[in-house]
Amino acid sequence: MKFGAVILAAGSGSRFGRDKLAVKLRGIPVWKRSYLAFKEHPAVDQMVIVCSENNFAEIKSEVGEDADVIMGGDTRTASTIAGLWKASQVGCDAVLFHDAARPFVSSEVISRVIDGVKNGNAVAAAIPCSDTIKLSSNTRIQSHLRRDQAIAMQTPQGGPVSIFADAFSKIHEPTTDDMELVSKAGYTTHWVPGDPKNFKITTPDDLARAIVMMGYEHRSGIGYDIHRFSTDASRPCWLGGVLFPGEVGLDGHSDADVVLHAAVDALLGAISAGDIGQLFPNTDMAHRDRASSDFLIEAGRLVAEGGWQIENLDIAIQAEKPKIMPRAFEIRTRIAELLNIDLDRVSVKATTNERMGSIGREEGIAAFAICSISR
Repeated sequence: MKFGAVILAAGSGSRFGRDKLAVKLRGIPVWKRSYLAFKEHPAVDQMVIVCSENNFAEIKSEVGEDADVIMGGDTRTASTIAGLWKASQVGCDAVLFHDAARPFVSSEVISRVIDGVKNGNAVAAAIPCSDTIKLSSNTRIQSHLRRDQAIAMQTPQGGPVSIFADAFSKIHEPTTDDMELVSKAGYTTHWVPGDPKNFKITTPDDLARAIVMMGYEHRSGIGYDIHRFSTDASRPCWLGGVLFPGEVGLDGHSDADVVLHAAVDALLGAISAGDIGQLFPNTDMAHRDRASSDFLIEAGRLVAEGGWQIENLDIAIQAEKPKIMPRAFEIRTRIAELLNIDLDRVSVKATTNERMGSIGREEGIAAFAICSISR
């Protein structure tokens, strides 16, 4: 049997409030975790991803030629039909349908469904219900179900392509899952043990549960920069995104804000994204006298793009002049604004160099920065 896995990623996420499939868990989008679970399974021969208009381009760009990426429909049934058609076109004998919003499906669960399908059956993953299940109408309980006979359906749900094709030819009403469709067409359906961790991310509370399951990843980065004072007495002095009127500025290609440069390098180092010289080379005249606040904003954007959040940024400045600590609160406030983080996540300290070395001789200013990030 040639098995195709159809990842259903065309949902609108209306109950979640935004595109839940794009939310990253440790840097990997929800949909991609579901995709990789099947892509890496040795018994799956073909991958099909059914997308919406909103995420088609992104998913297609991400998977390249490793999967067939197609447009779905307005309902789950329409998307399932589209995935089934594509799987049949590429010669699949059997198909597994899986909700992209179930990123924790295990290889063992996939294997159990596949083994059932190999026997020619329509099979779904499911778990026994631990709660007593009742049918209701608004607040009125209508009927009682035996708990030992109730199961909660999961995905993957699969079977021979021929069974699903026949079922779709007979049943033209929407169904909530694939086993319902097949059952209405007159076929016997079966279930194999699923996994409580194989839950569907439907609400923000589900996402919170997913984050707890993944655990947090923590990283740190360190940055250092030093600039000499300019020989141009009119050059403005920028430190930590704050202008120091009446003070001679530092020499550099940009505005030479040594404090922000150190902070940028700390953030870039934490996400392994090189350093400030690689992102904003001093050979590029577009950066001539450019505000270093732009560099910090970009570094913060790259951090957020990777799914990280800044836990704290600690900066130590070495300078004989100007006096920095009286304006440390302003610097902290400005950096927090540029990175869109709380003020208490930014710390700024300053010290002299006790008249030792180039800093002590008032030739320039140096800054160190250490950051912690998590996701």
